[in-house]
Amino acid sequence: MLKKMALIAVCTASAFAMHTGEININDADLEVSAKFDVGQFNQNVEPDTMFIGGKFLKASGDHSSVKGADLDPYFELNFKLQKEINNSGVFLGMGMKLNYTENYSTLPLGLEFAYRIPAKDFVPMYLHGELYYAPGALAFSDAKDYLEYRIGYDIEIIDNGSITLGYRNMDTNYDNSVRDFTYNESWYAGFKIKF
Repeated sequence: MLKKMALIAVCTASAFAMHTGEININDADLEVSAKFDVGQFNQNVEPDTMFIGGKFLKASGDHSSVKGADLDPYFELNFKLQKEINNSGVFLGMGMKLNYTENYSTLPLGLEFAYRIPAKDFVPMYLHGELYYAPGALAFSDAKDYLEYRIGYDIEIIDNGSITLGYRNMDTNYDNSVRDFTYNESWYAGFKIKF
C-alpha cells in the first residue's frame, strides 16, 4: 500500500513539474541547453517555480559583429525563479547566469516572461522572452559588460515535445574593445522536450 501511495505521489508531482532539454540551430550556429525543475528533487520547493540549468553555444562569426571571426564556445550556468500570475497563463521570472568564453566571464541578472496562448483546444502555444544584463561590477576577466535578449514562440506538436522558433542577441563587450562586440545575433529553430 505504501509503495502505491509513493508511486501516485511521484506521478502527481511529475505531472506538474517538468525538466526541459532544448536544441536550437540555424545555418551556422548550434545551441544546446537543459533546465532542471528543483521541485522534482526537493519536496520543500513548489514544482515549476525554481530551475537550474546550463547552456552551450557554438556560434559562427557569420552572425557576429566581426564577420568571419573565430569565436570561442559560450558556456553558461543559470538559475531562475518563476511564478504564474493568478492562473492567467502569464509567467514572470527572475534569474541570474554565470557565463564564460575564453578570457570573458560575467554574472548577468535578468527577467523572463512566458505567455500561454489561450488556444489549448487547438494546440498548446507559448510566447516567451528574456532580458539579462551584467554591468561592469558583475564582469570579470577581460569583460566590460554583457547584454542578452531573446524572444521566442513554441508550439507543442506532441505531448511534451515542441518546435521552437526564436531570435537571440548576445553582446559580450570586452574592456579592450573600442566598440561593442555582438557575439551572436541570429534567428534559430529547434526542438524543446519536457521530461
